[in-house]
Amino acid sequence: MRKTLRTQLFQVWFRVSRPLTLGVRGVATDEDGRVCLVRHTYTDGWYLPGGGVERAETVFDALERELVEEAGIEIAEPLSLIGVYSNHRVFPNDHVVLMRVGAWRAVEATSQGEIAEVAWVDPLDPPQGATPGTARRLAELFGDGPPSPYW
Repeated sequence: MRKTLRTQLFQVWFRVSRPLTLGVRGVATDEDGRVCLVRHTYTDGWYLPGGGVERAETVFDALERELVEEAGIEIAEPLSLIGVYSNHRVFPNDHVVLMRVGAWRAVEATSQGEIAEVAWVDPLDPPQGATPGTARRLAELFGDGPPSPYW
């Protein structure tokens, strides 16, 4: 995976400022059962929408914010926890909280140049370039993929 200088600098800063990092991702589906994926401008791959949890922010608030920013998804009912995963292969001491998005409504995405593309895809046939963690979660949730504690 290609890492930009910006990404590398953010990772160094996070290592210094936060010995443990926590991220959130959401599984949102449309009326046809397709799942929302996003592609960022600063790193390769397709991801479930989400991002980092900020100081004094709950994981639920963080995902609500990230869904609007990245995908223009505003939740209409409480999020439900799917699981917490270790993401040490990508960033030492990183964890990802995955939640299911129930009812939602479309709004204008608010990210400023962070998202290159939003796509609604068949969860059992993700696009080429879906990150390994994203592909594992989709197979686990929608297919017969084995469960794993690792992102």
